[in-house]
Amino acid sequence: MSSAAAQTYLTPEAYLAWERKSDTKHEYLRGEIIAMSGASYQHTIITMNISGELYVQLKDTACTVHTNDMRVRTSPETSYFYPDVVVVCDKPRFEDNAFDTLLNPIVLVEVLSPSTETYDRGEKFEHYQQLTSLQEYILVSQDEVHVERYRREETRWELTEFRALENILSLTSIECRLSLEDLYRRVEFRENQL
Repeated sequence: MSSAAAQTYLTPEAYLAWERKSDTKHEYLRGEIIAMSGASYQHTIITMNISGELYVQLKDTACTVHTNDMRVRTSPETSYFYPDVVVVCDKPRFEDNAFDTLLNPIVLVEVLSPSTETYDRGEKFEHYQQLTSLQEYILVSQDEVHVERYRREETRWELTEFRALENILSLTSIECRLSLEDLYRRVEFRENQL
């Protein structure tokens, strides 16, 4: 999803109270409110392809799949984000009784938009790394066949890239395999991008 920074500063508690009453979604980063704009056609197809494939593979396990309406909180530096796809296993932990802010995702997926790519790769990923439960972070290009998997290996993050529709993305933390052909099903690239 695209985002646009607003000129508002709130405490984490004030943000959460305000966000729960809002008709639109906003992320929260270091006291700043970041309005989330709509996603492109390509973005929504890829997001649904990923969540659908994961749902089928995980439906008889202790894991659940959520799309971009499940808020995730990081700490110790409190920030709130809406990843495109979230997987949580075993017992989900929530911030409070509203059950709308997840604390222990195991896999997070962001579909890259031109307006969010730098943010998703940089500052947002730095905050996601604070989540001790997080094992894999996936970045998916919507403009070309390109998927990046960051997998936690003790204290570092190991990067593996996939660039062909024949490739298989293995998510070892949840024992799932996604073919890039399925991930990009019905996505049309401009001819010069293939």
